[in-house]
Amino acid sequence: MTNFAARFTVSRRNIMIAASLLAFTNLTHAQQILRVSAIPDEAPTELQRKFKPLGTMLEKKLGMKVEFVPVTDYAASVEGLVNKKLDMVWFGGFTFIQAKVRSKEQVIPLVQREEDERFKSVFITTDKNITKLEDLKGKTFAFGSESSTSGHLMPRSYLLAAKINPDTDMKRIAFSGAHDATVAAVSGGKVDAGALNISVWEKLLAQGKVDTKLVHVFYTTPGYFDYNWSVRADMPAELRKKITDAFLNLDPANPQDKEILDLQRATRFIPTKADNYKAIEAAAHNAGLLK
Repeated sequence: MTNFAARFTVSRRNIMIAASLLAFTNLTHAQQILRVSAIPDEAPTELQRKFKPLGTMLEKKLGMKVEFVPVTDYAASVEGLVNKKLDMVWFGGFTFIQAKVRSKEQVIPLVQREEDERFKSVFITTDKNITKLEDLKGKTFAFGSESSTSGHLMPRSYLLAAKINPDTDMKRIAFSGAHDATVAAVSGGKVDAGALNISVWEKLLAQGKVDTKLVHVFYTTPGYFDYNWSVRADMPAELRKKITDAFLNLDPANPQDKEILDLQRATRFIPTKADNYKAIEAAAHNAGLLK
């Protein structure tokens, strides 16, 4: 081998080693930050408030920095996880299905609140003449986000089951973007009625932010699977287990853990699996919302 060839071989080997080290460094650095987000089903300030103690707990349990990354809308949360800009997302059942389909089954749901096994939506109004779903014919109505499970998909499904097609049987439909915004739209007289997540409704009641003399629930849906914390399938199994264990080990007898559970409106977290959301996927296809 000539001196030039030898030098070229050594140089090429050094470049390859340097590239490998750079790739390893980048991967290691990426793993030092867990980028977490959530569908924006409430005001941004409320989402940040709910996440802060949870993020602190995860940092301690995982030994890495945990960063909350707000997103502009539901679709952005799906795209963020699928395109590897996010590592873990609090999805509704429908956004989980969207992410699963978009990623070709490369998204894994880890845990859900016990309450998410039998989640419900409520239909609210200020009109005392509206007492059942059929009374919504010819009325104005507000859903939450178009990609919301409890604020759109499941309410639409139950309307269709009651022979009410929102697109043709109602005077006008609107999308408020968030559950608390739906309550504001109904109470402010912008629409005759609306549907939202029962958990947010109960929280607003507890906080005294709803005038129950003005706004009332006239229909509550049967239970269905909803929210979960999901990650990408390429996350190391060891990290997935640490995250799962951190949620499952939250103890309401521990004041710090109880604060996290209360903010998440959870009694406890339990394991979940993709099969739990087959009914949501079927409902989305039936309603023409999944392409």
